[in-house]
Amino acid sequence: MTMSKPLSNVAPRTFIGTPKLPAKYATIVMPFFLSILMSCIVSGISTFNGVGAVSQFTELWLGAWFISWAVAFPTLLIVLPFVRKLTGAFVDLR
Repeated sequence: MTMSKPLSNVAPRTFIGTPKLPAKYATIVMPFFLSILMSCIVSGISTFNGVGAVSQFTELWLGAWFISWAVAFPTLLIVLPFVRKLTGAFVDLR
């Protein structure tokens, strides 16, 4: 009689203690994180360019960041399929 190895040795696929999402959610998760990072950087630069290093900079920047993220995330969800096709027209993706 052969004994199989217990599955308890297999570490669960987690990130910070939470299970990872299935691959099918990548089409939502990738634009989510991309929109957060891009809107953070662009709104920070734009806010600094507009008001400079004032004492209310953080408050102004966070307000601008939230508004820009609220626009950026749905925009990415809409335009990303087109951008993928456009990229495929210029890049050999094989």
